[in-house]
Amino acid sequence: MRTRPVLYRRLTWPEVARLAAADPVCLIPVATLEDHGHHLPIDADLRIVEEICRRAAEEAGDDVVLLPAIPHGYSPHHMDFPGPITIGWDTFTRYLVDVGTSLYRHGFRRLLYLNGHGSNQNLVEMAARLVTVDHPEMVSAAAFYLSSPEAARAIEETRESERGGLAHACELETSIYLAIDPDGVDMSKAVDERNLNETEHAWFDWTDGSLKVMPWWSSFSVTGVHGDATKATAEKGMKLLDAAVDECVSYVRELRSMKLPARREPRETPKRKDPA
Repeated sequence: MRTRPVLYRRLTWPEVARLAAADPVCLIPVATLEDHGHHLPIDADLRIVEEICRRAAEEAGDDVVLLPAIPHGYSPHHMDFPGPITIGWDTFTRYLVDVGTSLYRHGFRRLLYLNGHGSNQNLVEMAARLVTVDHPEMVSAAAFYLSSPEAARAIEETRESERGGLAHACELETSIYLAIDPDGVDMSKAVDERNLNETEHAWFDWTDGSLKVMPWWSSFSVTGVHGDATKATAEKGMKLLDAAVDECVSYVRELRSMKLPARREPRETPKRKDPA
């Protein structure tokens, strides 16, 4: 009997075959374990993106199958703090590609990696592209949660901190964790810590500056925090969590509606549109 959400790990192999024929989107949460200050557990990125994907899969129903999360990512710059587990960039990328390739072999043709850790993002995007290069008829995509224009508006309507207040173990992540598991957060240890070496174009927030600089985390944060965790509330967290779920559902439905791509022979003129 089909459950909702549809959990890949709970299917038998005949059920996997039947599900692949129905052409759902494979939704894969991706994160890491790393320091998140003194007030949050090291599973913050993982817990948040798993919850977003679980709720989105419940809402999207038969359009999606939810895969187990990939818990370890790319965090070498956090290794001065106890707790992080970091995977080499090439191993991590290839791992993601191998997951996508396995799903392709079983008949799935639509894939979304939803990422919850900033330093994973370029690698997650590369993995999605490599899956498509290897399997041109597959729609493979990657996204970071709360990164769409609609999500940006929700963030601006919710946040109290100024630029720099949303980056890591911050107002946003702490608020969402409070909404998911308030007993897992110790707000008495929440702090406001920022990188004092930021410049006009190099700065950290939920959307970083255009000049990308990533030094060792301990060079600008002694607590592991970047942002203002003191402004976090569960009420903000619920608003942001709802926005992240809506965003993920919209991604799933867009991917579900896309025509599967097909490579064509190059030609001198574009193909004429079919007559209406």
